[in-house]
Amino acid sequence: MAEEYQVLIKKRVLKQLGKLPERVQDKFWLLAEDLKTQGPMPKGWPNLSKLVGDNYHCHLEYRWVACWSYENGSFVIEVYYAGSREGAPY
Repeated sequence: MAEEYQVLIKKRVLKQLGKLPERVQDKFWLLAEDLKTQGPMPKGWPNLSKLVGDNYHCHLEYRWVACWSYENGSFVIEVYYAGSREGAPY
């Protein structure tokens, strides 16, 4: 079995998730599971891309995104943002 990644979700992300539509929350948890099993570039997600440095993002829906960081060679992925596209830190 391939090694799984550890997905750390910042406390403020968990707090923000509760304010998002339920369907977006569901997609976030599916993404978190894919990050755990596939790593920082899971297949099948819209507009998923590498940002500057060790940062990545993808659209959960047109208006909603998630952002995470991953240091090459580690098995730890840290989700640091989930929310509106307009407020995304990129």
